[in-house]
Amino acid sequence: MVTKKKKIIVLSVMMGLLVLTGFLNITLNQSGQGIVDTGGNVTTANFFTSYRAERDTARDQEKLYYTAILESASSTAEAKESAQTALANIAAQIESELYLEGNIKAKGFDDVIVSMSNNFVNVMVKATELTDAQVAQIVQVVQEQTSKSIDNIKIIPVE
Repeated sequence: MVTKKKKIIVLSVMMGLLVLTGFLNITLNQSGQGIVDTGGNVTTANFFTSYRAERDTARDQEKLYYTAILESASSTAEAKESAQTALANIAAQIESELYLEGNIKAKGFDDVIVSMSNNFVNVMVKATELTDAQVAQIVQVVQEQTSKSIDNIKIIPVE
């Protein structure tokens, strides 16, 4: 009976975090996040902030899920091993993304978000447009860290 109670508590905590995440997302998006440029137009300057917050929230939920599996007495050894591997993969992905973001910013870009999957690397750069030389710099940094082919690297300028 205790394991059922633990499951209910874990699920309740996860639901609470999901509701809190939604509330914070709405609150932050409604607060004055636009910047007025000299022409009087409002532009969304917080794409990068919002994206990072959403990415962090999703990862936190994943980590909670895997941690619940590790802590559950009813989880099999195989499930616990899989959860441990998944947590290690998440940590490695976070480390790689932060490394890439820092190195690309060091090349002179104002803001960068790197999103990695098993096969692809997406790089979102704060820029109206990118020159061939800038794209080459980004590709070089990504390939040095990930060994991905250029076909699996997508670079997206975000204004």
